[in-house]
Amino acid sequence: MKKSAGFSLVEILVVLVIMGLLIGIVAPNVLNRADEARVQKVRADFKAIETALKIYRLDNYVYPTTEQGLQALVEKSTLDPEPRNFKEGGYLQELPLDPWGRAYLYLSPGENGEVDIYSLGADGLSGGEDQNADIGNWKEKS
Repeated sequence: MKKSAGFSLVEILVVLVIMGLLIGIVAPNVLNRADEARVQKVRADFKAIETALKIYRLDNYVYPTTEQGLQALVEKSTLDPEPRNFKEGGYLQELPLDPWGRAYLYLSPGENGEVDIYSLGADGLSGGEDQNADIGNWKEKS
């Protein structure tokens, strides 16, 4: 009889079981790191937006209103109170989006501080837990 080259069914099954075990162990760790990275991106965006808001306030004596929104950091608002000393080129080149592709929400005056900047998390709905939890700039200051 000729001996054929190749793997037996048992060898292939053993390899598949080993791969399944490795994926079962590694995947949760990798997914948790991705979730942590999203939250870190939100925190970094908050810092950048807060810095731009502080410079805006120094130039114009007030924060943009809720109605003017964060867009007032990119282009001069025509809503009252109109900024008197708007910086040429704006305070941000563009508004960052949260890691889930949505615009950050803004309240001025804020419910938790002078201004509130927040994201509704992965589900885009108020409340939630883990990745669906709301993330606000006030939560890091406590």
